[in-house]
Amino acid sequence: MAIGDFAVNESTLFIEDVAIQMGKIGKWLQAIGLIIVLWIVFEVVYLVILGRKKKEIVKLREDVKRLEGKIDKLGRKRK
Repeated sequence: MAIGDFAVNESTLFIEDVAIQMGKIGKWLQAIGLIIVLWIVFEVVYLVILGRKKKEIVKLREDVKRLEGKIDKLGRKRK
């Protein structure tokens, strides 16, 4: 009977060790997942900011072209 108890105790310890190791792996996977989610959030924020900057640059270019046109018209009227 002592051998049977040893086998049961040994298998229980093995299962506990496996469960502990799986828990550690799970924690690492959660940490990696959190890092990936944060990275995606930062990339989306960066793309939004980049889009706004690009929109502002396009607006400035249009304003400069409009002002150049007005300056050209003023130059032609004086000649």
